[in-house]
Parts: sequence; C-alpha cells; structure tokens
Amino acid sequence: MSRLELPTPDVFDETSISDETRAINAEIIKTIDAAPDQWSFPPAVMRARRRQGLGPFPLAPRSDRAETIEIDGPHGPVPLRIIAPDNPRGVYFHIHGGGWVIGGADEQDPRLERIADNCGLAVVSVEYRMAPEHPYPQPCDDCEAAALWLVENAKARFGTERFAIGGESAGGHLSVVTLLRLRDRHGLTPFSGANLVAGCYDLRLTPSAKNWGTENLILTTRDITNFVDRFIPRSQRLDDPDVSPIFADVKGMPPALFTVGTRDSLYDDSLFMAMRWAAAGNDTELAVYPGGAHVFMAFPGALAEQSLTRIDEFLDRTFA
Repeated sequence: MSRLELPTPDVFDETSISDETRAINAEIIKTIDAAPDQWSFPPAVMRARRRQGLGPFPLAPRSDRAETIEIDGPHGPVPLRIIAPDNPRGVYFHIHGGGWVIGGADEQDPRLERIADNCGLAVVSVEYRMAPEHPYPQPCDDCEAAALWLVENAKARFGTERFAIGGESAGGHLSVVTLLRLRDRHGLTPFSGANLVAGCYDLRLTPSAKNWGTENLILTTRDITNFVDRFIPRSQRLDDPDVSPIFADVKGMPPALFTVGTRDSLYDDSLFMAMRWAAAGNDTELAVYPGGAHVFMAFPGALAEQSLTRIDEFLDRTFA
C-alpha cells in the first residue's frame, strides 16, 4: 500500500504565519515594487540582473567546490555543474528554476552544497537551454539527455547507481517531465525519490495562479503567463502531458516530497499534483508551510530552515 503524508489543518490558518515570515514577505514585496518591471528588459538582461542580485532572490555565493563538465545533447553541448563529496552514496540530479527563461545551475550553490554535505550525495545540476531563444521542447530535451547521461555514467564517475531527482518551480516541472520521458521513451525508472519544490504542473494555470493578481510576492499572474508564453510555442497544446504533467499517467513514479508555501501563487499546482501522485499509488509527502512565498527557502529564516531540514530528511531516507 502506498504511503500518503499530509499536513495538519493548522498550516492553512493565517494565524499560523509567523511574524518573521510576514516580515520577509513584506520586504520581498517592497523590493519588487521598487524595482523596474522585469518584463521591460529582454531575456538576456533579465538573466544578467538576476545574476547581479537585482531580482527578488538573495544573491547566493558560488561554490569553490563546484566543477562543470559538458555532455552531448540533441541541440548541442549541455553543461553539468557538479558538487560532490568523497565516496557519495548516491546522486541528486537537480534542475533549477526561473520560469524556463532565467536562472542558472550555479545560482543556488549553498542549498546544493548542503545536500551534498548533509546527505552524502553528489549533486549534478543541469544547465539546460532556456526560452525564448530555445523554447519547448529544447529545455526538456536537455534535461532528458542529462538524466540519460547520468544513468549511463554515474557508476564510473561517482561509484554509485542510486539516484534522486528534484528542482524548484520550473525545475519541479522539468523534473516530472524528465521522469515521465525516461519511463515512456526509454523504459527506465532509475530515480528512487523526487524532491519537488513549488513546481508548475498545469501551464494553463491553476486557480491559485489565475486568481493571484498583481501582488508582487515573487510571482504574479502576469509573470506566470509571460513565462509560459515564452516557453511554449503558440502552436503547442498546453494540455499535452509533456507540457503540463498534471495530465500525465503518473503510475510507477518514485516517492515524492512536494513542498510549497501557502503564499505561493503556484500553491494549487503542488496540492493537485500531490493528490494525483498519491492516487496513482505512489508514496507521497505534501509539506505545506504557513505564509511561505514562492521558493521561500531561498530567504534565510526559520521557515526556510524547517523546509530544508525536511528535504534533507527525505533525501536521507531515499538513500537509506
């Protein structure tokens, strides 16, 4: 029998939001309100501004332990950023977020170092091509190619053939798409766990995304729509399971931890996908955090530490 772990009802109560979390959210909104409209810049400038710490997320230091290699992909070389301890007991395949348009494999090094150190895992983060210069299916293709490379080369490179997968926001979406592609296109189910943080699984927009409006707490409804429009060609159906994995058959997927905050415009995506995951007979944990904004663990505080500790524990159990 599959295992389903749900949050207690009190996490949905506004009174459960801590003063610290409220203050963090207020500062995020203040910062974004005072900044230029990100959509007034071309994508290359959006990416450069984010790398300079001019977006809503704190600028994370780059790890001096990381190395980058390149593998072959269907659209050209695909860089992989690796942070690995000695003698890892498994590999965590990471896919970064950023709305398929911005972000990078080196923009969350402290969180990836934490996984490497606390869980004893080699972390491999894929630098996939991004829209609109490289729209769907190219980002998905790069992630699929990187996952296949890992399955074929991890034993020689890391001394292990045990894997977990995960990512944040668009990285959560691409993680599920990669799991489905490996199963359906290659007959492979190599991953023993999936760490899915605030993913977007229905690109038509779930009710929480459609109804969020203009409040600048990381992602507005306009932001989500603009990201999707740049990622998906107009000729592509949004209810294709390879685009919106909420429509996919998710039987036989690995145990998953879904993490989301109650003040995330993509809140419904995690709630809906977690229930589909569980209904398909897969072990499912849904971790909901009072007041957490989109990818709130990027903002240091008690809520971030609580979620990161649970992720550590999930990955530790995955490789126990």
